[in-house]
Amino acid sequence: MSRPVFLGKLMLHWCHQCNVPVLDEKCSRCSSETTQVSITPPGDIRPAFGYDISLINEISMEQFNSPLIPDARLVVLNKAPYDDRMEEIVIDGEVIASIRFEIETLRWTILLRQTGAGMIFQNRDVHHLKNWVMIDDSAVPFICNGASVLAPGIIDCDRNIQKNEEVVVVTRDKRVVAAGRTRMSGAEMIEADHGVGVKTRWNGDIAYLHKPEGGQSWDDAIKANQKALEKAVHDAHRFIKNVASTTSSKPVCVSYSGGKDSLAVMQLTIECMDDFSIIFADTGLEFPETIENVHRVAEHYGKELIITGAGDAFWNAITDFGPPSVESRWCCKVCKLGPISRLIEDNFTDGCLTFLGQRKYESTSRARSERVWKNPWVVNQIGAAPIQNWTALHVWLYIFSTGAPYNPLYEKGYDRIGCWLCPSSSLSELIRLKETHPEMEKRLMKHLHEYAQSRGLSPEWVEHGMWRWQRPPKNIQRVAEKAGIDLVQKSRDPGELRFHMTSGHQPCRAGGISAEGAFRNAVDIELLENKGMLRACGKDSYIEGAAMVLQAENSAQVFASGNITVRSSSEEKVKGLMHRVKYSVIRALKCHGCGVCVGHCSSRAIRIKKNTAIITGNCKQCGKCIDVCPLIKFDPENHS
Repeated sequence: MSRPVFLGKLMLHWCHQCNVPVLDEKCSRCSSETTQVSITPPGDIRPAFGYDISLINEISMEQFNSPLIPDARLVVLNKAPYDDRMEEIVIDGEVIASIRFEIETLRWTILLRQTGAGMIFQNRDVHHLKNWVMIDDSAVPFICNGASVLAPGIIDCDRNIQKNEEVVVVTRDKRVVAAGRTRMSGAEMIEADHGVGVKTRWNGDIAYLHKPEGGQSWDDAIKANQKALEKAVHDAHRFIKNVASTTSSKPVCVSYSGGKDSLAVMQLTIECMDDFSIIFADTGLEFPETIENVHRVAEHYGKELIITGAGDAFWNAITDFGPPSVESRWCCKVCKLGPISRLIEDNFTDGCLTFLGQRKYESTSRARSERVWKNPWVVNQIGAAPIQNWTALHVWLYIFSTGAPYNPLYEKGYDRIGCWLCPSSSLSELIRLKETHPEMEKRLMKHLHEYAQSRGLSPEWVEHGMWRWQRPPKNIQRVAEKAGIDLVQKSRDPGELRFHMTSGHQPCRAGGISAEGAFRNAVDIELLENKGMLRACGKDSYIEGAAMVLQAENSAQVFASGNITVRSSSEEKVKGLMHRVKYSVIRALKCHGCGVCVGHCSSRAIRIKKNTAIITGNCKQCGKCIDVCPLIKFDPENHS
């Protein structure tokens, strides 16, 4: 398990009088003192929807032949660190179990804690249940003190138990004393006279299991959290008004993604001001439900909706970039930030102030972020985060209380709404696509399998989600090793545009330093001239089969064969110009027109035409467009 990370205060409390979750030390509904619930950091708690509860009960039936949540009661889920998706299940103010998706087996598993085990097994005939191990009374004190269950102490068990399965340990008189994972099969436990049968995780005799009365609703939880919500909303309102007043020269926008966080920000903003627009970047990777929700939200709030679209930019670029990864999310720049930058450039001459649904509980990077900032990829936008300190439960209670129209995908098992193939998504959500959006999942799998085959990687590399990392962390490497998945690429795409220095740096005949390099592929000189990419390096000129770049005492030549020659007065300048020319050629040959460079060009020398960037004669050779280009930032070959 990954190490827990504290991104903020652990806020989950429980009012045992009302039997509802509370985000404060006192219940607003009955004025009772609340009890803090011991959850794992970072503590981004949320309500369980109907789908979540159905999934929990379905997996519980598979494992134990009994539902874990058989009656109506409020359930809170807490996302905990793990290789993939894992959430702690909180009922009646106590964590009763965790449900996690295991990459190795591609299946969900419930890990019961003692209370959860007691809810299923306590005082019941185990022969009607599954995955139980019964121990002799003489072994009970040792098991309750944390010992593993040894084979000699086992007097009976479910004969269908397999090795490495979750089980519950019970006594002769139907008391639960532990839960854990098996080290033997059921048949082996009965036959063995030594060895560990069960490695226990939670130990202790449950003499009496108290079950509070259920039937509570989220309306009850809203009333119990009234003061906590009022405080959070008041802080957000004050923040919005203060930021808007200090940047009064900038038009105001709310960036809506179709997700719960940006919806909460939308509702907060409409409560503070009238004059703002809604902006939405259709990445081309949006769920159809999201597109529908965006228009519904704009109609609900009666606000102008400004949309920019990336079209098929992702599918056109994936051949050059390869699958996006956690380390290299080039898709964000190509499909979202570039189009957003162009949208702002086209609609807000002097830029804009944008309120966004960023929260610190989502990730370490967001926890470290300021509440007001400038995105280096979208330089014409000031970003501001009104709900930076909210948990997901704050967001949902606020949405429930205001009746804001949230995306129905949350009720279908999706924890995050955004690009449906994001490498930061859990594998469980990507697999969920097979059930909810099979055509989308099929298209992604086709590209991934083709990529894997071209690199000598196995189908399992795709199916177990290993494509989501360029350099998988150690815990994922261990999972791959157990599953027999080779992570090392055996080959490369023969059509890949790669560059190598062929002669290094050496004195030229006329003095100074020269260097030569070469692409493995031919270079279309006419394309270079039409796109003007070499203008970012210096004054460009063209003859048949070659291009020339002049910059003070520096010069470079690009030949149709793919060769590049650079000359200058020092090795440092030669190296710098060589890289700029190389990168400019790559941009000309591979540009998909994302528009990130447009927002960074102070001389307004770049325009997008027919899905490609073109540099005009106004270029001042600052090189910023090269530095920010996703083709350069996210292609490892370009850093050789």
